[in-house]
Amino acid sequence: MLSSYALWVSAMVALIGALIFWSNPARMVNRLVFTCSLHIAAWLAFLNLTITSARGSPDGLFWLRWTYVVSASLPLHFFLVKESIIAGLGRDKLKLGWPMMGWVVVSLVLTVIPFTEVFIPSYSVATQPVRGWAYHGYEYGIVVLYAFLFRDSLRTIKTVGGAQRLELQVWLVGGCASAATILALKALSTLTHDPLYVGLQPFVALVYYGGTAYAITASRIFDARQLVLVVVEKIILIVAVSCVAYLLDLLIGEFLSPSLALLATTALALWFAAAVNSRLDRTFQFYPQGTAARQAAYAVARREIQAQGLEQAFLSILKGWGQTDRALMLSGTKSALEGGGVELPQDCATLQILRQLRWATPERLAREKSAPEREELGRFLQEQRLGVVVLSEGPTLTLLVGVGVPASRRPFTYPQVTQLMELASIIESALERSHYSVKAQHAEQLATVGLLGASLAHEIRNPLVTIKTFVQLLPQHHQDPAFRDKFFRLIGDEVSRIDRLTEQLLDLASPRAYVAVPTPLHPLLRSSLDLVTTKADHRQIRIISEFAASPDVALTDAAATKQVLLNLCFNAIHAVENREGDRWIRVATRNVPEGIEIAVSDNGPGIAPEILPLLFQPFQSTKSTGFGLGLAICTDILSGLKATIAADPPSPGTGATFRVHFPCPPPSS
Repeated sequence: MLSSYALWVSAMVALIGALIFWSNPARMVNRLVFTCSLHIAAWLAFLNLTITSARGSPDGLFWLRWTYVVSASLPLHFFLVKESIIAGLGRDKLKLGWPMMGWVVVSLVLTVIPFTEVFIPSYSVATQPVRGWAYHGYEYGIVVLYAFLFRDSLRTIKTVGGAQRLELQVWLVGGCASAATILALKALSTLTHDPLYVGLQPFVALVYYGGTAYAITASRIFDARQLVLVVVEKIILIVAVSCVAYLLDLLIGEFLSPSLALLATTALALWFAAAVNSRLDRTFQFYPQGTAARQAAYAVARREIQAQGLEQAFLSILKGWGQTDRALMLSGTKSALEGGGVELPQDCATLQILRQLRWATPERLAREKSAPEREELGRFLQEQRLGVVVLSEGPTLTLLVGVGVPASRRPFTYPQVTQLMELASIIESALERSHYSVKAQHAEQLATVGLLGASLAHEIRNPLVTIKTFVQLLPQHHQDPAFRDKFFRLIGDEVSRIDRLTEQLLDLASPRAYVAVPTPLHPLLRSSLDLVTTKADHRQIRIISEFAASPDVALTDAAATKQVLLNLCFNAIHAVENREGDRWIRVATRNVPEGIEIAVSDNGPGIAPEILPLLFQPFQSTKSTGFGLGLAICTDILSGLKATIAADPPSPGTGATFRVHFPCPPPSS
C-alpha cells in the first residue's frame, strides 16, 4: 500500500511541475521549479522501489543507494531556485560564482558516498540494517546544507523587497520545512524501525512542495506570514472544537439517547466553532485595513450623491488602503473610460486583456506567459505608477480602479487584490447610482418644463399680442411723441418679461452640478412662484406666500432650490385641483436653529398614513401618470446640498405640509 502511494505521489509532483512550466515556459523560476519537480518525482520513484524491495527483493540495497544519491542533490536544486528568485521576475540568467561552485562540489561528494561500503555495507538487509560512519556523515552533510540554505535565505530576504522577498519567504518556509520534516521522519524510521515513517515522506513532499511551488509561480501572490497565521488559526480551531465536541459528547451522552446526543453535540460544536472562528479572526487581525476601507466606502456611498464628491472620497480611501500617494479611477459607458487626466478607449488592448484577467499586478504579468496585450497592460501600469489594477463592469458603467505601489514597496498579495475587487464593486455601484440620479434629475427637470410650457405659452402670447398691436398702429401714430414713448417703454417691458420667462425655463431645463453657495431665498422663491402662478390661476388655486425669514440667506444652489420648490408646488396643485370650494397652496419661510425652513402646505386630502414611511423612496406615487421619482429626486438633490426634506405627520382634516431645511452660512467675523 505504501509503495503505491509513493508512486502516485511521484506522478502528482511531476504533473504539478509540468503545469507550472506550461504556465510560463520563458520564466527561469518556472523552468527550475519544473526540473525540481522531476527531481523530487525521481526521488519518490526510487523510494517506492526501495519500499517494495525491502519486502524481500534482493535489489533492495541497490535502490536504497540510488534513493540517497538522488536525494543528495536536492539541496543544490533548492539553492538554484532561490538564486533564480533573486535574479528577478524576468529572464535574467543565473550568475556563476564560487558559492555555486561550492554547492556543486559538496553535492557531488554526497552523491558518491552512497555507493561506498562505509555508507551501507553490502551485507546489510532489511531485517537487520547496518549503517556505516559515512551514512551518518551523509545525514549530517544534508542537514548542514539545508541549514546553510535556511541561513542564506534569511540573510537575502533582508536585502531584497517586493515579490522577491515574498517568494523567498514562501520558498524558505515551504522548502526548508518539508526537508526538515522528511529528515525527522527518516530519523524516526531509523530509531523505531517502523516503515510507516518512510511511507509518510511522499505525502509530506506532495503537500509542502505542491503548495510552495504554486505560491512562487502562480499568478496569485501570497504572504508567507499570512499563510502561516491562517494555518495556525485553523489548527487552533480544529483542536479546540474537537476537544469541546468530545467533552460535550461525554456529558450529554449521560442524559440523552445516542442519536439525540449526537444532534445536540453537533449543534453546540458548530455554534462554538463559529464563535471561536470569529474571535480568532479578531485576535490574528486578518486584513484589518480591508475591513476599515470597506466600512469607509459604504459610509461614503450612503452619504454622498454627487459623482465628483464620490470620486474624491473614494480616491482618498484607496490611497489610505494601499498606503500610497497614487490612486486612479477611470469610468465610462460605451466610448471610453476617463478620469484623473487619463483616457482609455473601450477597444484598446489594455481594457481587452483586463476584461479577461479582471485584475493585474506587475508581478502577475511577469509570472504568466507574455503576449502583446499583456505587455501593453504592463506599460500602462508602469506609466501610471500602479501596483495593482482591477476592472469592475456593471449593467451600464465600467470602472477601472488602480492603486499605486505602496511606500513599503511590497507587492499586493492576492487577498489584497480580492479586497480591492470588493471595493471596486462598491465604488461602481455608488457611481452608477449617482449617474442614474443625475439622469433622473434631468428627466424630472424636462418634465417640469413640459408642465410649465402650456401655462407659460399664454403668458408669452399676451406680450406678443400687445407688441403686434402697437406695431400695427405705429405707421398711423408715428408722429405722436406720447405714442412713441409709450410704445418704446411697453416694448422694452414686454420683451424683458418674455426674456425673463424663457431664461427661467432654460435655466430649469439645463443639467448642472449643484454647488451650495450663499443665496438669498426670497427673490428666488418669488421668481419660482411666477412660473407656478399661471398654472394655478387656470385651476382657480390661490398661491399664498408668507416670507418671514430674516435674514433669508441660505447655503444652497439656486437651480436646485427652484427645482425642489416647483416639484412640491406641482404636487400640491395636483392634490387640491379636484377639491370643492376654496383651494390654496401656501409657501412660507422662517428662521430655525442653524438654518432656514421653507414650508409648502396645501388644503388637499393630505398624506395617507400607509404612504408616509415610503414617501421619499423611488416609484412611490398616487398619480395616474409619472413614475413616482419626484420626491426621491428632491431628496437626492437636497442631500448633495447638505439640506433635508420631511413631511408633517398626517392629521385628519388638514392637507399635506412639506418642510425643507437649508443650512445658513457661518457668520462673518
